[in-house]
Amino acid sequence: MKAVIETGGFQFTLQEAEKIKIPKVDAKVGDKIKFDKVLAIINGKKSEFGKPFLKGYFAEGEVISQGRFPKVIVFKFKRRKDYKRKKGHRQHYTEVLVKKITTKKTTTKKSDK
Repeated sequence: MKAVIETGGFQFTLQEAEKIKIPKVDAKVGDKIKFDKVLAIINGKKSEFGKPFLKGYFAEGEVISQGRFPKVIVFKFKRRKDYKRKKGHRQHYTEVLVKKITTKKTTTKKSDK
């Protein structure tokens, strides 16, 4: 089973027992994270898509590590104008191990009034 989730303004496709790097989340190593913004579920030939999110589906994961991506160099210059600027940037990330993709069991009871 695959799921497409949204977190940190980005969309990620994930499977169970998969490691993903998402934008930094304030959580400690070993903490559980619940992704409830599920956009789509792909299960073999059966697929479900939300408008924009699917109700009742969620993914759970565990924080493995916190880190930073490699440095990206931003270099600007204008020729013959003696203008040069060099900047570097390292984006923070959280590495998560996806434990399971499940659905909430919602039971609706009809009451006779």
